[in-house]
Amino acid sequence: MGRTTVENVAEYRERASRLDAAVVWSRTMPAHPAPVTVLPDGCMDLIWTEGALMVAGPDSRAFVAPSARSTEFVGIRFAPGTAPTLLGIPAVELLNQRVDLTALAPPRFTRELIDRIDNAPDRVAAMEAIALRFAAENGPTDPVLTAVVDTLSAGATVAHTAASTGMSPRMLHRRSLFAFGYGPKMLARILRFQRALTAIRTGIPPARIAATTGFADQAHLSREVRYLAGCSINTLKTR
Repeated sequence: MGRTTVENVAEYRERASRLDAAVVWSRTMPAHPAPVTVLPDGCMDLIWTEGALMVAGPDSRAFVAPSARSTEFVGIRFAPGTAPTLLGIPAVELLNQRVDLTALAPPRFTRELIDRIDNAPDRVAAMEAIALRFAAENGPTDPVLTAVVDTLSAGATVAHTAASTGMSPRMLHRRSLFAFGYGPKMLARILRFQRALTAIRTGIPPARIAATTGFADQAHLSREVRYLAGCSINTLKTR
């Protein structure tokens, strides 16, 4: 999933990570960057920038990051539900937040990670190595959570998702807060929005998008885009 909509950006690159379902990325900003709009996708990121590491929590609506003084960013985007296990941080505690890693982990440990990326000849590879270290130390994500994402991504209801993964609705909601930062109904809305976003960017007419991605009608699609992205469908086409 593409996480950001970037305006006035000199260069952005991403590739699949050796960590399952993750993406590593880098971004070089111009001298006077515009704000960056991050669209909700259920993911969390670990981000390095000039002597700092931060965790970008899951977003429930579009997040507008203010203009940054830094010009270089490197990150790894974790698939929905995976970061809390790897980082040991419940997603709900980071909902709609960007938090310095020093507030979440021992300062000495965080400083070690920052120095490693600061001094690396390939900062993207260094970030990836750190994520792989987290995975080796903290174990794999529960496959049930992956099944939740896959089932909701296919358009299933929350009730069907709970039943198919062997959980009660209450248990599914509780585990979703830890893994995704919000309940399964909100996660389903965001995953549906991401399906629609892919179609919007390929120029498919909104009425057809609504009919094929799980919306009641075009008006429903427009309302969801306005709520989650903070803009119109036409604006998304240009981002």
